[in-house]
Amino acid sequence: MAELTQVLRQVLPVEDPNALVGHATGDDAAVYRIAEDRALVVTADFFTPIVDDPYDFGRIAAANALSDIYAMGGRPLFALNLVGFPRKLLGEGILDEILRGGSAVTRAAGIPTLGGHSIDDAEPKYGLVAIGEVDPARMTTNAAGRPGDVLVLTKPLGSGVVATAVKAGAAPSEVVAEAVELMATLNRGAAEAAAVVGARAATDVTGFGLLGHLRALARASGVSAVVRAGEVPFLRGAEPLAEAGHVPGGTRRNLEDLAPDLDVGAGVRDVDLTLLADAQTSGGLLIAVAPERLPALLEALEGRAPAAAAVGVLTDGPPGRIRVE
Repeated sequence: MAELTQVLRQVLPVEDPNALVGHATGDDAAVYRIAEDRALVVTADFFTPIVDDPYDFGRIAAANALSDIYAMGGRPLFALNLVGFPRKLLGEGILDEILRGGSAVTRAAGIPTLGGHSIDDAEPKYGLVAIGEVDPARMTTNAAGRPGDVLVLTKPLGSGVVATAVKAGAAPSEVVAEAVELMATLNRGAAEAAAVVGARAATDVTGFGLLGHLRALARASGVSAVVRAGEVPFLRGAEPLAEAGHVPGGTRRNLEDLAPDLDVGAGVRDVDLTLLADAQTSGGLLIAVAPERLPALLEALEGRAPAAAAVGVLTDGPPGRIRVE
């Protein structure tokens, strides 16, 4: 994250008053107002395969891209495909399956795919440009957290560890199947639940891990945070795989980058820290909600999201500082 922050310093400041969310706060998507009660939410996301099955890869990549729209409290409108693929393999049917998987998820989200862009690339890549809309008065950003807000996570952690174990041929089939379905699950229900209770702060948990995305939210909101490791749900099978050394390079980099802003309490296991910083793909939402609204949020998440776990709290303190207990 530190390297990315350094690069983004070269991007010119945005002075347009209709640009409600830009790169300055490191949020999940750009938001641009087009009317008093309407704003566009725009994001782009693509990556290389993390699972062997091309159809599942397409599903996961599409759900991951749409997650940024949901994290802002938005409603997707349409998508464009982004494809990098070796031209010599076009006749193998692999890309067909990737696009079929992506289309299955956009169809489930209730939106059309209206085209896209492709390039000849030695290493396959797939994702979406996703366009959505939101009422500016109802959007959820990573700059709206307040001291006392409870942090609620809507998917278990560990997909990065499982994906790394897949590459080594060490992940049990049932663990892989569960992780794939989790990553292909849209965050639409979680976003709906957040809207029902009037939550104002949220982010999705992806490449920087729960701790990395929480730090970005805490920094943007000017607060500190406490995470209770024992309350955080992990994917079945993720702990033993992490203990066996199947840890993504991105996860290790996350831990190194987080070190200056992290306080770790006695009794917190190394595997807990690894999974809290695990580089997720298509992870859940991390929602910051006022404590009096927590019961309503947990109730609203029932049946709408894979998990509904209160995992910590925002506190007064140095912006971006996190204590893991």
